Amino acid sequence: MGYTAGIMNNVRKLWEKCNIAREFPRLAERVRFDEPMTLHTTFRVGGPADFYVEPDSVEELTALLSFFHEESVPVWITGGGSNLVISDHGLRGACVSLAAFRSISLQDTLVSAGAGLPVDELVSWCAERGLSGLEQFAGLPGTVGGAVYMNARCYDRSVSDVFFRAEVLVFHEGRYTVEVVDRKEEEWGYKKSPFQDCGPKPDRGTPPVVLSAVFSVVPADTETILAVMDRCVRDREQKGHFRYPSAGSMFKNNRAFGKSSGQIIDEAGLRGFTVGGAQVAPWHGNLIINRGNASAEDIRRLVEQVRTAVYEKTGFLLETEVVFAGEWQRAEKDENL
Repeated sequence: MGYTAGIMNNVRKLWEKCNIAREFPRLAERVRFDEPMTLHTTFRVGGPADFYVEPDSVEELTALLSFFHEESVPVWITGGGSNLVISDHGLRGACVSLAAFRSISLQDTLVSAGAGLPVDELVSWCAERGLSGLEQFAGLPGTVGGAVYMNARCYDRSVSDVFFRAEVLVFHEGRYTVEVVDRKEEEWGYKKSPFQDCGPKPDRGTPPVVLSAVFSVVPADTETILAVMDRCVRDREQKGHFRYPSAGSMFKNNRAFGKSSGQIIDEAGLRGFTVGGAQVAPWHGNLIINRGNASAEDIRRLVEQVRTAVYEKTGFLLETEVVFAGEWQRAEKDENL
C-alpha cells in the first residue's frame, strides 16, 4: 500500500518540523531514514523503510502514531520480522518497531511479557522458574507480539491455549488509547487472532497494536520443562529451520486437505524448486529459504508458483501464514514494462 510521492518525499521534513523529538529527546536517537529492512526480517530481504523508529514507551509510541495519523502517513508495525517478507521496493511511510518493549514480570501464575520480548527469552525465563505452559515454543523465532498476533502454533500447542489477556493500543474516536483485551474463545482459531489486520489504514489509524500479553502458566518440574524445550529445538534443527534465512513454515496447514502442507508440496515434486535465490528447502516442503542472494520478489514468485502447481495437481489452494508487506503493486507493474 503506498501514498503520494509528495508525502513520501516529505517524511523527513515532517519529522524535522514536529515537536516529538523535543518532547522525547532520546527518541530522536532511535530514528533512521531509508533503513534497510534486510536488517529487520529473518528472511534477510526487503528494501528500505522511509522512516524507521524504535520507541521504548507507550507514551512515545502514542505520540508517534498520533503524529503520523494527523499527517496521513501510513504506519507499519513490526516486531522480530520472523513472519514477514518486505518488498524489494521497501516500505513507504513509517515503520515502527516494538523491539524495545521487553518487559517481563510474574504475578501468581500469570506471566506478563512485552510485545518486543523474543519468545525464546520468555520460554527460558519461565523454565528457570519452573513455570510450564510455553515450553513447546522453544526455538520459535520472533517476538511475543508477533506470536500473539499470528496465534503461533508449535507442536500441537497454540498461543491461544495459554493466552490470558493483552494490553492493546487502539484508535478510537480520533485518538489512541490503551485497552485490556481478555481472551474470548470465539475470536481465536487456527493461526488466527482478534488482532489481525492487514497494513496501515490512515483513515482509521493503525490496526490494534499489542503492547504486552499475559499468559497462564503452572508450576512444574524444571527438568521436565527443559526436556520438552530441548526436544522442540532439536526437532527444529533436524528440520533445517536454522540452516538458511527463512520465515519458518510458509503455508498454513488445512485439515480439510487431509495432509500437512509440507507433505502436499513434497508429493507435488516441489522440494528443491528454485526461483532466483529462493528455494523450497530440499529437505522440507513447507520451508522456503533464502540461499544467500534471494530478493523479496524471488520469494513472492516462488510462493505463487508453488501455490499454482499444488492447485493444478490437487485442487488445494495453499494459504500463506507469512505476511507480505510493501509495494508489491509497483513490482508487478515493473514486470510489465
